[in-house]
Amino acid sequence: MATGGGRAFAWQVFPPMPTCRVYGTVAFQDGHLLVLGGCGRAGLPLDTAETLDMASHTWVALAPLPTARAGAAAVVLGKQVLVVGGVDEGQSPVAAVEAFLADEGRWERRATLPQAAMGVATVERDGMVYALGGMGPDTAPQAQVRVYEPRRDCWLSLPSMPTPCYGASTFLHGNKIYVLGAPIPLAGGRQGKLPVTAFEAFDLEARTWTRHPSLPSRRAFAGCAMAEGSVFSLGGLQQPGPHNFYSRPHFVNTVEMFDLEHGSWTKLPRSLRMRDKRADFVVGSLGDHVVAIGGLGNQPCPLGSVEGFSLARRRWEALPAMPTARCSCSSLQAGPRLFAIGGVAQGPSQAVEALCLRDGV
Repeated sequence: MATGGGRAFAWQVFPPMPTCRVYGTVAFQDGHLLVLGGCGRAGLPLDTAETLDMASHTWVALAPLPTARAGAAAVVLGKQVLVVGGVDEGQSPVAAVEAFLADEGRWERRATLPQAAMGVATVERDGMVYALGGMGPDTAPQAQVRVYEPRRDCWLSLPSMPTPCYGASTFLHGNKIYVLGAPIPLAGGRQGKLPVTAFEAFDLEARTWTRHPSLPSRRAFAGCAMAEGSVFSLGGLQQPGPHNFYSRPHFVNTVEMFDLEHGSWTKLPRSLRMRDKRADFVVGSLGDHVVAIGGLGNQPCPLGSVEGFSLARRRWEALPAMPTARCSCSSLQAGPRLFAIGGVAQGPSQAVEALCLRDGV
């Protein structure tokens, strides 16, 4: 499908991963896609690490992770990939932090998190790694914020988040980290058993938190993206209100947009909602489109549909369907590609596919 600028969306299909997995940790470094850990067919965390050479389209097995884990966070620091937290084979959060040294093909242990946590959100800025929230062994959401200094190999405490949460979506914009409590798979961005609607920002220079207006609606497994100075919260599983005892969660195509300049949320009208009701899907920004890929809906199987919201034309448009319909994919944006990696089709998937924005297609 062509965009207004002579560019078009198309799928690029890569060789399947050697290992089926869901909740894998992904990173892109020097032309290589790394896929680390995750859960395999048996439902247990893996120590398997593999890399795809983007030039030759070949997979290579890497040294296994020292700690088998799923749902960990990853940050690229030059020639290293730092893997933080996650859940182990006993379904318990871990504090382990390990670095893969790409040039040497080996792992090194790094200073552990002060507290074991899964669903940690990480952001890299100027060579420093910020770790926000998470869920500890007691299943309670955490408010802790830490910064990792690679030269000293240590974690330092920063002011805690006003609202504890785990699995939150984070966006770096200017000198601020925006934290949106909208849930994602595995971690869920939840406080207790309820999705968090809090939207907060951490100023990296002042080291202070600001509360912004909360999300207008409470939804689990929504998708979040930032594009052109706005944060989008899309779809998800609508939670019943506190007095609706007999109602059930249901899939929605809701679109809510936060304008960073004006500091307010707008719930877009029905005419501007997504075409499909969906949750647990891949979301990102390509060109002037906010893109929603696959996920779960009212159908018995995962969705393969893809749609994009044109910021210029202010409408949703159908984009090329996924080659392999899936939900619970790991995702990664690298330049003009938005990757959907692994996930669940009939079971854990080996598929690696990328929606691309190309010139002259």
